[in-house]
This record gives sequence, C-alpha cells and structure tokens, in this order.
Amino acid sequence: MYRDKPFPKTLFETVHQECHNLNQYYEQRAATVGDMSFISDNQAGVHPSVLERLQALSRGSASGYGEDQWTAAAESAVQQVFETDCAVFFVSTGTAANALALSALSPPWGAIYCHEGAHICNDENTAVEFYTGGARLVGVAGPAGKPDVQTMRAHMEIATVHGVHNAKPAVISLSNVTESGTVYSASEIAPYRDLADTFGLRLHMDGARFANAVVSSGATPAALTWRSGIDCLSFGLTKDGGIAAEAVVIFDHALAEDFAYRRKRAGHLWSKHRFLAAQWLALLEDDLWLDNARHANAMAQRLAEAFGDHDRIELPWAVDANEIFPVIPEALRTRLRGAGLDFYDWPAQPDMTRFVTSFSTDAAMVDQAVAIIAGA
Repeated sequence: MYRDKPFPKTLFETVHQECHNLNQYYEQRAATVGDMSFISDNQAGVHPSVLERLQALSRGSASGYGEDQWTAAAESAVQQVFETDCAVFFVSTGTAANALALSALSPPWGAIYCHEGAHICNDENTAVEFYTGGARLVGVAGPAGKPDVQTMRAHMEIATVHGVHNAKPAVISLSNVTESGTVYSASEIAPYRDLADTFGLRLHMDGARFANAVVSSGATPAALTWRSGIDCLSFGLTKDGGIAAEAVVIFDHALAEDFAYRRKRAGHLWSKHRFLAAQWLALLEDDLWLDNARHANAMAQRLAEAFGDHDRIELPWAVDANEIFPVIPEALRTRLRGAGLDFYDWPAQPDMTRFVTSFSTDAAMVDQAVAIIAGA
C-alpha cells in the first residue's frame, strides 16, 4: 500500500542537504587538519590490488557457490601460507568466522574459555551462543589481553567437579593480536595447549589481526597455529586491505567434515563466491598481506614513541602490533581532539584511549600526529 505513495519531498531534501553539509565538513576538516583518524582499521579503505582483482573477475561468468577455479586457487594459497593441508572456508564477516568455528568445536552444553576482554565476549553480541546452540562463554582475567592460565585451570576444575550441573569445558579461544594489542609467541601458546590436552579441549584462535601478529612475532603462520597446537583459526584480512576477507581455517580435518553445511546453513556461502576468493588471491600474492601489516605496525610504533616520550601519557603494556592504548588525562585528550586527532576512549581503565593504524595510514599524517602529541 505504501508503494504508491511518493517519498516525502521535504524529508528527501533534508537528508540530501545533511549529506551535503557532512561532506563539506569533512572536506574542510581534511584541508585544515588532515585526515587523522585512528579510530579503527575497519575504517580503512580497500587495497587497490583487491579492487583490481575484483574488477578482473567481474568479466564473464563462473560457477557459483565456490565451485569455481578462483576459490580453489585461493584455498590452495591459504594452505601454502600454513604449509599444510588445512580445510579453508571463506566467509564474509569476522563474527561469522568466530561463531561458526566455535560451533564446530563446542557442543551446546560446552564452555568456551577466553580472556574477559575478548572480542567474542564483548563485541559479537550473542553470535557464539546462537551458532553453538547455547554454549557458555567464560571470561578469564589476565594482563595485557592474555587470560591467566592458572585462573582458567581453576574454572575448569570447578566445572569438572560439578559435572552435569555445569557447562562442560570444551574450548579455549585465544586472540592473536589480543584485544590489548599484544601478540602471542609460539611459546606463550604452549601452556594453553597443555591445559587443553589435560581437560580434552579444543584450541581456537581469533586471528582478525593475524597478519599483524605474524610480522610482529617474526614467526611463521604455521608456528603460530597448528604447530603450536591450534585446532582452528578465524583468519581475517578485512582489516588488512580486504572488503569481506574472512576465513575459517581448520587444521584437524575431522572437525571440518560437516563445516560446509554449517556455513551454508548460516547464510555465508556466497553465490558469487569468486568475489570472496579474489580478495584472498590479491592479498596473499607476493605476501602483500604481510607488507600491509608491516606498514600498519610500523606506523603504530611511531605513535607509541611519541606517547612514551610525553610526561603526562602512560602506556600500560607493550605495543606489539597496530593498536596503542595510551592513558591520557581528559584535558589532554580534549586538546588532541581539538587539534584534529580522532580516537576512541577505551573503557578498560580510567582515561585509557585506543589508537589504531592500518595499511593505508599515511606516514605524513603520523608525523603530523606525533608533532601534535609532542606539543600538547
């Protein structure tokens, strides 16, 4: 019935004018202070190589639902990255990658242990609970985004004593890079693998910024995953130059047996699947994904040095990758924003902020930001 009614002209004109005003604001802002947004690497654009590959694959027709040569090539490229015959399933969001991966690792009555600040706990609504059919997320405290192993063990021991009256320990999930911007080395993953073996659990890794962890640690992708006992990785390149470049990489083929059905049931098997694969082909070619992450990490280090040199700013933990969490007094935060810096206030502790760099962060912009921080 509403179809026959014209769109209210006054409302249309209002929205159009507001969009015009907003564009003018950002154009004027860029002209005066530059684009100094450090809000998130999610706000970065798309790497030109990705756009070129997408355009190239848009010509002609191809088989749908992943039955095309480019999807096969992209899956093979991921296997080469990890130096093993792993199962690879492309999806379009990091939330889907995490939730679907965990649904393959945990029963509905299972407990999934992670850091209390983990993305699956605080930033993915109840997607994990939904896809697992009711598994419980158990947040465990620990410094710098890494859950304390002994505290985690205590949770598991209590659950085991309570038997069927408690959720059954099923999975440990680690984030690399963590939500505090720190990185796990292979040796730091080992105690969690030992704990998982003790209680018969699976070990999952949220790798939304896995590229940044690889270049920071100096370890190979294989060393940080299956060689350290990781059963399943949520591998993300969306923050590293892609558009919808996420994958579930399963190193135990027994776990992958029915995963294709999970992906389809969840609505993440694209009909034009080659356009997911194209992004992976572009980013993995000639290690572009690592070059992008290396640049993002380097830009973060330059900012971190500026924060570390300021006598009123504290850095509570190491800056391992492309996220920085300086503690900045409110008055100083106001001055930084007034000078054109955009960043998050972070709730982990009073006066904490978050700055994030990306593959597209301009070095000149960082130099300008460093000068502002030094003079604030």
